Formats: sequence, C-alpha cells, structure tokens
Amino acid sequence: MNDPTLVILAGGLSRRYGSLKQIDPIGPSGEFLIDYSVYDAVRAGFSRVVFLIAPQMREEFESAIGRRVQGHIDVAYAYQSLDSRLPEGFSVPAGRVRPWGTAHALLCCRDAVDGPFAMINADDFYGAGAFRMMSAALRAAGDSERPPRYYMVGYRLGNTVTGAGRVCRGLCRTKGGFLDYIEEFTHVVKTPDGPAYSLDGGETLRPLPADTTVSMNFWGFTSGIFDEIERRFPRFLANEAANDNQAEMLVPNLVGKMLREGLCSVEVMRSEDVWHGMTYRADRPEVIAAIRALTDAGEYPERLWG
Repeated sequence: MNDPTLVILAGGLSRRYGSLKQIDPIGPSGEFLIDYSVYDAVRAGFSRVVFLIAPQMREEFESAIGRRVQGHIDVAYAYQSLDSRLPEGFSVPAGRVRPWGTAHALLCCRDAVDGPFAMINADDFYGAGAFRMMSAALRAAGDSERPPRYYMVGYRLGNTVTGAGRVCRGLCRTKGGFLDYIEEFTHVVKTPDGPAYSLDGGETLRPLPADTTVSMNFWGFTSGIFDEIERRFPRFLANEAANDNQAEMLVPNLVGKMLREGLCSVEVMRSEDVWHGMTYRADRPEVIAAIRALTDAGEYPERLWG
C-alpha cells in the first residue's frame, strides 16, 4: 500500500503559551518542535504531511516551516476556521472565539488525506519510536475491516505532566492491548505526590496512578473516521455547543463514544518515551534541554535538514 500520511494539528491559538509556539525555536540550529515530528515521520516512512492551521497563519507558517521541509516530504495544508465545514442550517454563534476542537480540525483535513493516516499535535514531542510503531500499523491497515481498527500510541501519565500548569489528558483503560475506555480530563496537574486532577478546575485534587496509560493525541485512522465526524458534528453543534460557547468536539471523546457503540476497535501501542511539550512558556527550557541531550546522544543531527 501507499506510505501513510501524517496530519499535524497546528491551528491552536497558543493562549496559555503567550505567543505562536508552533514557530518558537528550541533546537540547536533553530528548529521548532514540529520539525522533530516531521523528521521522525520521514525516517519512519511517512511520505506526506498535512499541516492543519488557521487561515491567518498561512504565510508565516509556510515561510517558517513548510518551505524547509518540503524537499524531504510532500507538504499540503488544510485550514480550520469557525465557519469551516459547518453543516447546513448552522452558523457561528455570537461571541464564539474558540475553535470547534480537534475532531473538527481533523474534519477540515478531509480533502487533503487519501488513505490511512496518523494525527498528532504540533506542540508535543512524541519520540522516534512512536512514529515507527504507527507507520508499521498503518501500512497493515485497511478500510475493509468492520468495525474499523484504529490505533493509538499511549504514554505513561507520569511521563506527560508538567509543573507549569494544568494539561488535558485522555485517560485510558486497556484490555488485551486494545482500548477499552477513554475519558478526557481537562485539569490534570503535577504535584509532589504525583499526577492529580480536579473535575471542575477547583482546588480539590484527586490522585491518579502515574502508570496510567494516556492519550497524547497520537492516533492512527482509516478514512472512514471522516464520515463519523461529519455525522456527529451537527449533533454536537445543536447540543453541547449550543449551551456552552467554550465547548469543543475532541477526538478522544469521539473515539470513546464509538467504542461504547461498538463502531471501532483501537489497538494501543505503549511508548515508554518521556513526553515533551510546550503548553506553557515555562516548559520551553526543559524542552530545549531534552532536545540538546537527545542530540548529544546521537538521536538527532545538529542541523535536522542539512
């Protein structure tokens, strides 16, 4: 089959970071975090990358990232705005600023994707091994399996929290190597006693086992996922979004609903790599140090793209 495609969700507005973190240099030669994901994907056999961005980011993003990787991998762009792919009969509510979420972002990539693909966040470092596992899985995937089999790279929760503030994590329960249940927690924090969460963002924290498998939005899908999102998007707009101007349609929640309805299976490939991400500006020094250490160890060259 054809080499798989990588979809990188880079349309976030970086509110907690304070600037456009997608193009904040962290590598020894000015590389961005997203450069390392593309580099690892190329080494793993991905032949195409689709950057999902906000329309107003196009010129800056293409100049900073797209042009320097396009000689190494086929590059395409997709765009997410509030009025992108809105179903008939719906309009953008007054006062709505936040994008519709990662599931809607994925839907905006539909015309740029042909065949099995992986999706990741632009501001997370996943590790080279994760891309190798996902590439191998997607090469064996097919659209004919019913229910469809999807894939997820899971991480140890203790390896994915930051001391800089709260993060969102999809907490998973697995059975026999497959995802049994997933729930998105939006207020997960690092404490001296380990990871913890609050249901409402308040001060009451409940501990979480550090070895819990979590989703970092590294998913592998076949093309049927687009039909599923399109079918469910009007329901989301009419219910959750109609009652909450901050509501988002998130991929982990979408997959969780499909699992409960028997509409898919999800093979979980566990990574023991330490996650690095730039949710907050305070995360930046740690990410720079981690990339420096990996470079010194020979995992990456001093200059990724030569």
